[in-house]
Amino acid sequence: MIEKADQLLAKEKGTIYKDPGGKISIALVYPNTYSVGMSNLGFQGIYGLLNSFGDIVCERVFLPDETDLEEQEQKGFEPFTLESRRTLARFDIIAFSVSFENDYPHILKILRLARIPARSADRGEGYPLVIMGGVCAFYNPEPLADFFDVCFIGEAEEMLPRFLDICRSARTRAELFQKASGIEGLYVPRFYEVAYDAGAGRITRRTATGGVSEVIRKQTAADISSSVIKPVIMTPEAEFSDMYLLETMRGCVWSCRFCVAGHIYRPARRKSLDALKGEIAGALQGAGRVGLIGPSLSDYPHVEEVLAIEGVDFSITSLRASPRTGRIVGLMQGHKSVSIAPEAGTERLRRVINKKITEDDILETSRMILTGGIETLRLYFMVGLPTETRDDITGIVDLVKKIRELSRKGFLTLSLSTFVPKPFTPFQWHPMESAREVKERLRMVKKGLSQVKGVRVFHDVPKYAYIQGLLALGDRRVSAVVEELAYGSAPSGWASSMPDRDFYIFRAKGYDEILPWDFIDAGVPKEKLWQEYAEAMGI
Repeated sequence: MIEKADQLLAKEKGTIYKDPGGKISIALVYPNTYSVGMSNLGFQGIYGLLNSFGDIVCERVFLPDETDLEEQEQKGFEPFTLESRRTLARFDIIAFSVSFENDYPHILKILRLARIPARSADRGEGYPLVIMGGVCAFYNPEPLADFFDVCFIGEAEEMLPRFLDICRSARTRAELFQKASGIEGLYVPRFYEVAYDAGAGRITRRTATGGVSEVIRKQTAADISSSVIKPVIMTPEAEFSDMYLLETMRGCVWSCRFCVAGHIYRPARRKSLDALKGEIAGALQGAGRVGLIGPSLSDYPHVEEVLAIEGVDFSITSLRASPRTGRIVGLMQGHKSVSIAPEAGTERLRRVINKKITEDDILETSRMILTGGIETLRLYFMVGLPTETRDDITGIVDLVKKIRELSRKGFLTLSLSTFVPKPFTPFQWHPMESAREVKERLRMVKKGLSQVKGVRVFHDVPKYAYIQGLLALGDRRVSAVVEELAYGSAPSGWASSMPDRDFYIFRAKGYDEILPWDFIDAGVPKEKLWQEYAEAMGI
């Protein structure tokens, strides 16, 4: 393990080493492998932000790969930070950056390997403070509430400095928790009690104790042009090898009804052209490739001017199917792939999900990409969307065939994902489609396109989509499932009060039901979301 760590560090540029003496020490943990974590812009940005403070030393920890993890579990070998090889128990704070629900069990595996109790109630003054940030904390931290001392609800750039001030001054853990609960956006789960209906299992009451606020208001950085969230370390071992990732936009102007990012990152904010140009110039000092990050770069007003900058090898995320995309594609000559996301195969279903693109938009954008020298067009669709029928699945097959007929050049790669309802979207009340039906619809697409040349079809594993749905929509009782997934079995008695798992993902919910995340003010009125849902469903 130490040899592997040395090999990774030898390939890095920008690693930060600090003398830990007299400083607050923070182990920043990404609960997935090194290559995944080092491709996460938020994780890198927080690493740089924390180390910008003179009295803070922040070091990184990742989940070992599968083989190493199995060996560590067998031999009881504790995880250590890359920078100093110190184990987690020697740090003042363990900060998890959590971006994906399916990483939740990894959090507990890491704590168990570190010989640190997973449940916050079992950790006294002698243990590190365990905190959580990242996008999963924005919308529903409740399945993890029993494990974390403090959760950062929203973008942490402004909350972190205030939290660190409390860490410097608090004399006891109890004082720290009380003061932290007074910072807008900081959620201290121990101060809240949740009651459930003994029969139906629904939440009946949520009570704040200790004089803390009933509502946690999500925090949003007002100006991303001055954001400190920037890459710090370059490495060929990341998913985006030696690529300098730059944020162009945060949030999306379209607010599709299935998309959590389009709702919780409101309002949509754009980086100024001058700020982005300055970051690109800085990036070129250490990397030849620049990745532009944004939910839809077609909507960034300066994208054409940026892509026209000479001497920069740009990579972009997905484009929106629109006339403007053609001009953007013209600036991407020589690149291997471009992505668009029709999401659904029919006009009717795209209206239901509020996608706001037509079949003509999709076909014309696809034609421009395929005839513009791009090697692969990636198409993203979902299966199991609200009101979806098998006719809509046939629509996916028909639409892809029409795209393939536009040009013999290039390849089409379909990525099919299972629809998962998410908090703070209009579809948060909607159940998931049954596994049997989802599998049949995936089979229909694969069979329908099996004889079409130059088309490849990939899809997720439905089982993992249902786990994601359970962890996204769950309440505190779902912590037992997280333990079960992490350890193979839940602690005795933990699951006794939890409803059947279908209660969370296969049950339609009503407007008056108290949802686990209703205590968060994400800037999206519940009434507005319900109106959107009713319009989509025709109710």
